[in-house]
Amino acid sequence: QVQLVESGGGLVQAGGSLRLSCAASGSIVNINTMAWYRQAPGKQRELVAAITTAAGGITNYADSVKGRFAISRDNAKNTLYLQMNSLKPEDTAVYYCYVPFQSWGQGTQVTVSS
Repeated sequence: QVQLVESGGGLVQAGGSLRLSCAASGSIVNINTMAWYRQAPGKQRELVAAITTAAGGITNYADSVKGRFAISRDNAKNTLYLQMNSLKPEDTAVYYCYVPFQSWGQGTQVTVSS
């Protein structure tokens, strides 16, 4: 079971960009699916994006982030990424890295000011 540590969060103005990283404690080569979730204050945790290794890498995005966010993984570095562009105040949340049925990261705060 891998441990996950997110980084890259912070405060950014609307329209800006951030790149989140999720470093795994071990190899992710054999992990089929990895994902990013987020949880805003007073709201349920929601799926932001997911990526699988099947068929060269299938990605899936929440409608609210399509065209603005991009998920990727670097198996050589055991790291998952989330590139976030054109950020909006409603993207403000704690972002979590997730390996299904294994691990959650501790989360990294993203705050987008208007």
